[in-house]
Amino acid sequence: MTARTFAIGDIHGDRHTLTRLLSRLPPLEPADTLVFLGDYLDRGPDSAGVVALLRDLPQRTPAKVVTLRGNHEDGWLRAVRQTWLDFTFPRGNGCLATLRSYAGTPAEADDTVLPEELEALHRGLFFPADVLRWLDALPFWYEDEHALYVHAGLVRDAGRWPHPREVSPPEKLLWVRTRDFFSNYAGKPVVVGHTVTSSLPAELSTWTPEDPTDLWAGPGVTALDTGCGGGGFLTALELPARRVYESRDPPP
Repeated sequence: MTARTFAIGDIHGDRHTLTRLLSRLPPLEPADTLVFLGDYLDRGPDSAGVVALLRDLPQRTPAKVVTLRGNHEDGWLRAVRQTWLDFTFPRGNGCLATLRSYAGTPAEADDTVLPEELEALHRGLFFPADVLRWLDALPFWYEDEHALYVHAGLVRDAGRWPHPREVSPPEKLLWVRTRDFFSNYAGKPVVVGHTVTSSLPAELSTWTPEDPTDLWAGPGVTALDTGCGGGGFLTALELPARRVYESRDPPP
């Protein structure tokens, strides 16, 4: 039996949806691999629960579990080390939801930062030390016989697309967002998250281009961020069969 890889898109603090998606995957075998593409934190209501589930998952499944670093994990690590207000302050990043998830306090409807939350928010003071160690150990990329897996993508350098191991600093793999990559990348298939698929050029996708909220499959890149944690759903891609699994229910 060919070893299967299940790549899973950005989760963004939605443990309920993650649990639903995992329940829809076929029974896993020791030869299988689960690759999570990063962005486990922020926006959704239960970032703490998502991290706890992922950390426990290797004990609950026979499959290999790979949890990649996303730009939101990277952003929090930077904030903890030196404060990064441009990351923690904007409401759209959803950092306040992570603070309240770890603090065990309910999210306010208007997501207004309370005065007593400011320092903890901007310096990540609420993270347990073991969680910070886990975040800091997350790898920047993964490769198997089927594809390369990175959170955001690759950047063309001197007319070529470098292998992730050649990218320096490796944080570039977490933050890049260029149309050139999605439109023109050529090489071993790459699977990414990071960029919500509805913002990618639908005319280049060979997977349900009539549904821009679905996964995006271009010439050399497959993108799996379908908006989980922000009103969308969670998507998994099985390789090499290219079967797709979603947390949302199929249409009637």
